[in-house]
Amino acid sequence: MPTLAPPEPPTAWTVLSLRPAGQHAGLRDATARAGWRLLALSPQRIAPREEAGTRHALAAALVADVVVFTSPNAVRCAARLHRLRVRRGQAVLAVGDGTRRALARLGVDAQAPARMDSEGLLALPALQRVRGLRVGLVTGIGGRDRLAPALHARGARVLRADVYARLDRRIPGARWDALAASLAAGQRYWLALSSGDALQACLAQCPPDARARLLTLPVVAASARLVATAREAGFAQVHAANSARPAALVDAAREAFG
Repeated sequence: MPTLAPPEPPTAWTVLSLRPAGQHAGLRDATARAGWRLLALSPQRIAPREEAGTRHALAAALVADVVVFTSPNAVRCAARLHRLRVRRGQAVLAVGDGTRRALARLGVDAQAPARMDSEGLLALPALQRVRGLRVGLVTGIGGRDRLAPALHARGARVLRADVYARLDRRIPGARWDALAASLAAGQRYWLALSSGDALQACLAQCPPDARARLLTLPVVAASARLVATAREAGFAQVHAANSARPAALVDAAREAFG
């Protein structure tokens, strides 16, 4: 007789990922190493912007005194439009380690803060004395909205290039049904949160009966700002990770849930 696989241990978790469509691989791998599963919801997708105005804005941003990349998506979409390289005397900054590594793969050496968020980026030495300097901000529409005002307040001339947009996408009804059925069966979930926009896009289309269940799930948020965002949305159990890196999210969950 064939040997039956042992049942899944009751302590196993399933991670709900709100990453953009096609960008779950890193979190899926980190989840698998913890012995857990991942369910991708993807309420958004990344749409590169390639029109002439974007190309012109990017070209201007890339020759600034300081260039800031706000995400790996910003790096990938910028590289589709323009060769990325460091100019003499230019400082290149990345908001976090994932962005820094995306630049390194293209041969660009960048600095990244230990605290991987806007506040950590603004604390870097290269952004302390920027009065009169040009700061190129390579980002996405709506992304890192705290950076530009803070840099303007320090006297910098901000050259912003929005090289991608996050577009809402419909989560299939079958995915919601699967989530509801497994929750009713006692499967344990936690929500990985690295984008406030993604959370809002998810909740906006969540069926009313599923929304009530969703808000009971524990959340692991990638920053203090996202902890506040989750609580404002109605989540009661919210834990903070030290960055948006998949391993950091999973480590924070293991510490919080065992």
